[in-house]
Amino acid sequence: MSQIVVGLDIGTTKIACFVGRRNEHGKIEILSMGKSESLGVMRGMVSNIEKTVQSIKTAVEEAQSRVEGELNIRVVNVGIAGQHIKSLQHRGIHTRETIVDEISQIDIDALVEDMYKLVMQPGEEIITVLPQEYIIDNEQGIKDPIGMSGRRLEANFHIITGQVGAVLNIHKCVHKAGLEVKEIILEPIASAEAVLSDEEKEAGVVLVDIGGGTTDVAIFHEGIIRHTAVIPFGGNVITEDIKEGCTIMKRHAELLKTKFGSALASESHDNEVVCIPHLNGRDPKEITLLNLASIIQARMEEIIDLVHYEILNSGYSKKLIGGIVVTGGGAQLKHITQLFEYITGMDTRIGYPNEHLANNNHIENLTSPMYATGIGLVLKGFEAVGKTTAAPQEAASAGKVKTHSEKKRGSFFDAIVKNAKSIFDDED
Repeated sequence: MSQIVVGLDIGTTKIACFVGRRNEHGKIEILSMGKSESLGVMRGMVSNIEKTVQSIKTAVEEAQSRVEGELNIRVVNVGIAGQHIKSLQHRGIHTRETIVDEISQIDIDALVEDMYKLVMQPGEEIITVLPQEYIIDNEQGIKDPIGMSGRRLEANFHIITGQVGAVLNIHKCVHKAGLEVKEIILEPIASAEAVLSDEEKEAGVVLVDIGGGTTDVAIFHEGIIRHTAVIPFGGNVITEDIKEGCTIMKRHAELLKTKFGSALASESHDNEVVCIPHLNGRDPKEITLLNLASIIQARMEEIIDLVHYEILNSGYSKKLIGGIVVTGGGAQLKHITQLFEYITGMDTRIGYPNEHLANNNHIENLTSPMYATGIGLVLKGFEAVGKTTAAPQEAASAGKVKTHSEKKRGSFFDAIVKNAKSIFDDED
């Protein structure tokens, strides 16, 4: 079997495992997937180690069982989200020793490595450093400085931070499930890889991933990520509102939301009624779809208002020609795009995660927006494989320094993984 990449989406409502490979035409196809209910995650963060481990094992075993022949999943790319994720903008400066030599990958690596040395709040560490544009001797707006001449190399960076404890808990769960973490990837960046086109990223677009516990926002412009945010509300809060507003069981509230829910009360009719079975033989409870939609719309308006605030706060609200792309489980709500357009005034579409994949008709519901993060993790994994393959040639030509892709995990994640492995080995 050709090289495979595995994406593991540890979400609030589900844990999903996707196995992908690159076919003979260079397109990525999903060979298999497994899914289990997520019992130990709240708002994107692990809250119960043992329950999360069991859910991971169930999802991975299901993914393995669906592949013809023998498949032993060992290494996975994992997504990270949660309210603890923050982002900041920072400018870095690297003064070169000579102006004669061309700017190389080594200079860029040195600049990026300096960003990992920034002092964070106690308990926080830098997860990802994303260069935006470069400045050479005060010449601004340079996207690729390699090969140019200059003494002073600067860059604007988008830096994503998170709590060390949250990262360690993910590593611990994956390790206890008998797996190894290859990369930890910010979930909205993975989702963007699955549902956005390069043209949209260039034109300017907002990705909104509505998950069970959180709503993730990522803003792109001129092909570069400009802003990220995590809003601590998702589909589960809507379910809780329905449960309280209609005084019904949570499982009935979830079924009501997924089968009959609408984000626009004006699209529902007064005379449409759903009967919910009551406890201990009591008479069934009648709920009007208009009342249901009113509850959902009230909460969705709050979430969209917070998304709109992040768009305005980014400073790019007037430059986003591509509008908004909504994905995640929450994108399955009827009339969700209309509500987004009404509140934000921006064109909105649903993002489906099969847009960059080979045809996978044998896998059921692969086109569902709820799988955007998991499929995106596979796509990001193959992107990293391509960089790793190219790295030895670059290192040979440079002759002295590792590329940033090799060193990056040596700064933060290697320290965590090394530390974590010793803890896990002691436990074993």
